[in-house]
Amino acid sequence: MSKESFVNGFSKLSKREKIELISNLDYIEEDAKDELKTFWHPHIKIQTLLDEFSENSLSNFPLPYGVIPHIKINERDYIVPMVIEESSVVAAASSSAKFWSKNGGFHAEITETDKVGQIHFTIDKSGYQTLKSKINELKKLILSECREIIESMEKRGGGIKDISLLDKNDDLKDYYQLFFTFETCNSMGANFINTVLEKAAKTLNDFVENGYEFKQHNNEFQIIMSILSNYTPNCLCKVWIEASYDQLENIDPNLSGKEFAEKFEKAVIIANNDVYRATTHNKGIFNGIDAVTIATGNDFRAVEACGHAYAARDGKYRGLTSVELKDNKFKYILEIPLSVGTIGGLTNLHPLSRFSMKLLKNPDAKELMKICASVGLANNFSAIKSLITNGIQNGHMKMHLINLLNANDATESEKNKAVDHFKKHNVSATSVKKFLREIR
Repeated sequence: MSKESFVNGFSKLSKREKIELISNLDYIEEDAKDELKTFWHPHIKIQTLLDEFSENSLSNFPLPYGVIPHIKINERDYIVPMVIEESSVVAAASSSAKFWSKNGGFHAEITETDKVGQIHFTIDKSGYQTLKSKINELKKLILSECREIIESMEKRGGGIKDISLLDKNDDLKDYYQLFFTFETCNSMGANFINTVLEKAAKTLNDFVENGYEFKQHNNEFQIIMSILSNYTPNCLCKVWIEASYDQLENIDPNLSGKEFAEKFEKAVIIANNDVYRATTHNKGIFNGIDAVTIATGNDFRAVEACGHAYAARDGKYRGLTSVELKDNKFKYILEIPLSVGTIGGLTNLHPLSRFSMKLLKNPDAKELMKICASVGLANNFSAIKSLITNGIQNGHMKMHLINLLNANDATESEKNKAVDHFKKHNVSATSVKKFLREIR
């Protein structure tokens, strides 16, 4: 198979032609063509829709769509969808949600919902001084020339909130920004923001290139790029759980409620100071958040990038949670920036994303932020609870047992026997193989 076949015109081939080309590679198994086709959706309309979500589509990559059957957030009950390949994540979130539903539930609030965009440009110092003196004129011009783009968003209560001129010479000589803040209401807003920024960049360019004051100097003006930022530190959700020490008494037979709370606090302090632990600690939060954002058709990559940047906002990467122990009470808090939407993108296009929204009782963006953050805290609480009591691996491997059995081509009868056997034995890849050899 020539390299030329892939480099030139691959995207113009039909899906069947692409598969034919891929399956003829000498390192691909003969049955790959048929296997790829088995994952096509039987309804042509849905498959066409899925194909058009991406480029060079060959097949679909199914992931389990599960639910937390009950979680209480701000005294409201939800069934929450989760799309993730790891069964222990859904189990951990469900267990935590069940415990806290009996102990006050999850509490959540939104403090701010600002989104961010930037126009990056260079200009010499005299040009910057001129621009600075005329910034209010430029702002009015941008708002006027972007009117057609922002009018619909403004009717929904959103739009451009502010435009600031920032001096970034410490980063790069003659480098400046127009820094925008937006309100995008129930939309995540990426396309809206980028459309506004590109229009505003043209306005800025014309303003400088055609302005008499600028022509008096050799301004060396250049727009470098215009793009939204996925770092939205002022689009914040705070979620917390709290209970008296008495309510924590039965979590572990070897720890009183107070001892559990104090040990839990130490684990969180470690995550806030040790980058190795902080990374895994925050990954546990995103186990839950990612699964909900995927199920609702949101961009989990943007959410994660923002969360990790926020975790390092003071120059050191830290855990995203904190503990308060006061007056014989335990309070566990997650504060995290979350930019999600309930309209636009895949949220309205993907059939299962639409179903997710119905399952969640059609939340607005702020409510969805609260749900995502609550599930993230639920997963994280379960993880730390396991780590400071029985350890995480035993429960994880029990959940992983079926995957190990499937990897060894176990029959249904063998699976049933294995499940019974490993109720009293440790699960590992080696022990599962040994057990199957013995019963076979």
